[in-house]
Amino acid sequence: MKVNLKKLFLLLALFLIAPDPAVLGETSDETSWQHIESRYTIIKCETLKSLERFDDNIDFSPGEWGLKSLFSFSTSKDPIVSIKEKVDALFERVQEILDMRIRMKKIFIVIYPNKNRFHEVRKKMTGENFGFRSWYIFEHNTIYINAHDIHEGILAHEMAHAIIDHYLTIRPPKATAEILARYVDKHLYY
Repeated sequence: MKVNLKKLFLLLALFLIAPDPAVLGETSDETSWQHIESRYTIIKCETLKSLERFDDNIDFSPGEWGLKSLFSFSTSKDPIVSIKEKVDALFERVQEILDMRIRMKKIFIVIYPNKNRFHEVRKKMTGENFGFRSWYIFEHNTIYINAHDIHEGILAHEMAHAIIDHYLTIRPPKATAEILARYVDKHLYY
């Protein structure tokens, strides 16, 4: 019998983490959310599969900004540790690119399992029906993403919005913040 260690670790870790009944901006109490806390973020997800997809799609780790490898960047076989390493390394890289190093509250990263659920929540929260792949809301200090449509560039872009909004005394106009966030996305590996 072949055992998938990655799934086993994720299942064990999620079982041991206390569920969070409410997600900022989300009013539904029908879903039991799980969370992982890293140095800079609190990652919330609805399903184990979403967390696995997130781990697989984020291909980044400390000191590896030059070339991507054919193998996983994480130094750990434990997926929870792997996710923490990747997200924290990405956050530090975004701060480095922007030259905006600041101590701030942890950013929430909310992972939805699919595009439909992601857009359904966006519509419920804002009343708008846009085709965004991800978004950041300053008032909630939260990045919202779809587990099926995420990579390190998208996550870095949204982290840039959070860092910019917290670093500057006065939040910049949306167009200015977007230019800086796109700069981060394009220069992630340079």
